[in-house]
Amino acid sequence: MELYLRWLEKYEMQPGEKAPVGLILCAEGNREQVELLQLHKAGIKVAEYLTELPTKQILQQKLHQAIEISKKHIENWI
Repeated sequence: MELYLRWLEKYEMQPGEKAPVGLILCAEGNREQVELLQLHKAGIKVAEYLTELPTKQILQQKLHQAIEISKKHIENWI
């Protein structure tokens, strides 16, 4: 993936564009391994996806957490 991202930077980026980002989706992930690989330095992000739908309560909790995090980001941005 890093090779592909560097190729995009060299041959496809237009003036004013930000560096491309790669995304790896995993059913399970070892956060420590991902952190040690330092993929973020290469513009590669790793995310987990759900193989089963969580309960409504868990979804509501995660939604509220995401809203709070977003509010804090907005407050720091302004």
